[in-house]
Amino acid sequence: MTNNFHKNTLDLLGQAILSGRYAVGASLPPEPLLCDELGVSRTVVREAIKSLVAKGLISTGPKVGTRVMPDAHWNWFDPDVVAWQARCGLTPEFLKDLQELRRVVEPAAVRLAAERATPEDIAHIEAAYAGMKQAVEEGGDYVTHDLRFHEGLLQASHNRMLVQMSKALNALLRTSFEISTRIQDGTKASLPLHRAVLNAVIARNPAKAERAVMVLIEGARQDIEQVLASRRKLPVVSGVATPIQSKIRPQQEAAKKAVKKSVRTAA
Repeated sequence: MTNNFHKNTLDLLGQAILSGRYAVGASLPPEPLLCDELGVSRTVVREAIKSLVAKGLISTGPKVGTRVMPDAHWNWFDPDVVAWQARCGLTPEFLKDLQELRRVVEPAAVRLAAERATPEDIAHIEAAYAGMKQAVEEGGDYVTHDLRFHEGLLQASHNRMLVQMSKALNALLRTSFEISTRIQDGTKASLPLHRAVLNAVIARNPAKAERAVMVLIEGARQDIEQVLASRRKLPVVSGVATPIQSKIRPQQEAAKKAVKKSVRTAA
C-alpha cells in the first residue's frame, strides 16, 4: 500500500511539473500543504521529492528550497518523465528531438542486427511483425507489436549499451507510434516498410537494412509533420501511463486553491 501511495504521489507531482502548473524556477508548496492536498504522510511526500530530484525535475537546498529545474536537466530517458509528458500533451520540440534521436540510433543498431542477429532474434522480430500484420488485417494492438519489433532490432545488435538503451527508448518510441498510427491508413502503409527492414536483416545486408529503416523513420516523421501541420492540439497519449488513483481528502479543492496561490506567489 505504501508503494502505491508513493507512486501516485510521484505521478501527481511529476505531471504537475510537466504540465507547467509548477513553473521552472518556482518553489513547490511546503510539505504540510502537499500532504493536505494529496492526503498522504510527510514520509510519502519526502520520498516522492527524492525521486523527482533523481529524475532531474527539481533541486533542493537549505536556502533555495525545492525548485523546479529547466527541462534541459530532466532525464528524458526515464520512462516516468516520458509518460508524464505524454499524458500532459506532447510538444513539437519533444517530437523533433525524438525523431532526431531515432535517426542517430536506429540505423546504426539495424546495421549491427543485420550482421549479428541470431535465429532466435529473427524469430522474435518475425513474431512482432506477424502481430503487426494481424492487427492491420483483423484489428488489435498494433503499437505494442510495433514496439516489440523495434526493441527486437536493438536487441539483435548484441551491443550491451544499445540493448540497455532499448529499454529507455521504449517509452519514447511509444509516443511516436501512438501519433503516427492515428494517421488514416498509417499502419497499413508502414507495414511493408517494416517488412523491408526485416528482409534486409534476414538477408544479412547491413547497408540495405540501414536504408530501409531510414525510409521507415522518414515515414514516421512525415506522419508527425502532418499532425503538426493540421494545427490541432497534439494528442495526449493515454496508453503510456496508467491513470492515477490518488487518495485525496474531501478538503482537496480548498487545498488546491491554496497550492495554486502559493505557486503563483513563488513564481
